[in-house]
Amino acid sequence: MTGSPLLDELRTALGDGAVLTDPDLLRVHQRDEADLCVAGMPAVVTRPRNTAEVVAVVRAAARHGVPVVPQGARTGLAGAANAVDGAVILSTAGMNQILEIDPVNRIAVVQPGVVNATLAAEVGKHGLRYPPDPGSWESSTIGGNVATNAGGMCCVKYGVTTEYVLGLEVVLASGEVLRTGRRTAKGVAGYDLTRLFVGSEGTLGVITEITVSLRPAPEESLTLVAVFPSTAAAGTAVAEISAQGLTPSLLELLDQTHLRAIEAYQSMGLRTDARALLLAASDTGPRAAADLERLAEVCEAAGADEVFAATDQIEAAALLQARRMAHPAMERFAAEAFPGGNGGLIIDDVAVPRGSLAALLDGVDRIAEECGVTIGVVGHAGDGNMHPNIVVDRADPASIERGRRAFDDIMRLALEMGGTCTGEHGVGLLKREWLAQEIGPVGVRVHQAIKSALDPTGLFNPGKVL
Repeated sequence: MTGSPLLDELRTALGDGAVLTDPDLLRVHQRDEADLCVAGMPAVVTRPRNTAEVVAVVRAAARHGVPVVPQGARTGLAGAANAVDGAVILSTAGMNQILEIDPVNRIAVVQPGVVNATLAAEVGKHGLRYPPDPGSWESSTIGGNVATNAGGMCCVKYGVTTEYVLGLEVVLASGEVLRTGRRTAKGVAGYDLTRLFVGSEGTLGVITEITVSLRPAPEESLTLVAVFPSTAAAGTAVAEISAQGLTPSLLELLDQTHLRAIEAYQSMGLRTDARALLLAASDTGPRAAADLERLAEVCEAAGADEVFAATDQIEAAALLQARRMAHPAMERFAAEAFPGGNGGLIIDDVAVPRGSLAALLDGVDRIAEECGVTIGVVGHAGDGNMHPNIVVDRADPASIERGRRAFDDIMRLALEMGGTCTGEHGVGLLKREWLAQEIGPVGVRVHQAIKSALDPTGLFNPGKVL
């Protein structure tokens, strides 16, 4: 495409430094972190710095009939940011400004390329907090979090991204700029277009500005660890915690495969003989100790072998960091499981009602045995959102087939339990067929009608979600 009319237009609008065609850079922008999802070779990567430049990219691509794939930090796990052949990659990495922090109204206005941890640090200086905290919070961007409606470890108490997005600025396929939502604490004018775009995975428009609500910073939290003889026993404890009306600020599960992978990745002193571990926290200040005591009682009644509280904030932070290392630790575990470093991961993201968690975990154990694959389970137990990590050999088609069969069996089991195919990672490429099964033919037609109304030529992120 060197010297093409499209490239000439893009360079005129953005400058040479924001229009990238180097083959190595194009390869870097082919995919997100989802394993075994197809990815094409883009024609060009653009790095606009403001809304006007995004408009210029979208209009130029539309004139030339070239698809646009929006990308953030490419930390997603469903293939939603994967390129298609010949596409224009619209990277929001250069749109990384915090435009406003308003402590009185408890809002922040940011560009989509702002990193989650950066926003958290800046609002923390005002005694405020932006609660959504995906595992990739140190590298993932607010725009990417919004596009996938990302969750995180605090969701059990504070909810997912959509609950904190008040308004958006979006560039549509026509090149028009749409503003949705509000800055006020309340507002019900018209359809809730903001929520329509949250979780749309770049298929309806390019998000260029986000207004988020903030919360007062929580009081100091206390952390507890419970060790269980089985994942199902840990699931039973989670259901009982909910039944008793307890609301921990964190309730995470790691199975033995993950505990061993994390300990091999970085020695943390974890109990690798345990079949499952629950990590719980309470941030209710003066009531935290009493809350933690009740959580411990529930875990012991459910059969925990050992329950102990973190002795201080340093130990608590180390336990949280161990949980955040789950994904890179499993990546190394998979790489070392097969000769030549060919190990890969197929990552499920199912969510089920809390009362079904124990049955889901038992089912995953059964599926692993039936399919002859290793499956490590980690996830946000407090809201029923589990991430079974299926280990496969990329060089062995039979291994990949067994892994995909296990993936499908877990999906089927979750839907049979009244659950969903994705709790927080999004649909992307990985779960399109399962979305159709979950929402049914009427739901599919409504999705298609919305897509057709906003993007009639299929400009944005083709092949994703539907």
